[in-house]
Amino acid sequence: MDLREISTPALAYLGDCVLELCVRKHLIEQGFATSRSLNAEALRFVRASSQAEAMKHILPALTETETAYFRRGRNIGHTNVPKSATVSEYRAATGMEVLFGYLHLSDQAERIEELFRIGYINIKPE
Repeated sequence: MDLREISTPALAYLGDCVLELCVRKHLIEQGFATSRSLNAEALRFVRASSQAEAMKHILPALTETETAYFRRGRNIGHTNVPKSATVSEYRAATGMEVLFGYLHLSDQAERIEELFRIGYINIKPE
């Protein structure tokens, strides 16, 4: 499969799932055990504003190819920006999703974990 031929929305769709799995794994490793606490804590990670903040930490660590996938997602035309995010935050979040979708399809599980840790290193459990 040629990853360059996969649509940007499809990569973002998959990347959203990959990020959700990273968050869930992280929260379980942190000791969260009830669905209520897991869901409440997960929201802190998956909001567009949180993903945009995480990308500020991740960007310096990206390779040229990874940066290209992030930009590909960031530059997609957005028509439905949620009220809880700015256009800039939503674009960065979509770029992050595309990046993680690309990494998943290219079988880079260790890199996914590494970038997730870099991005969310400063988020502490509440």
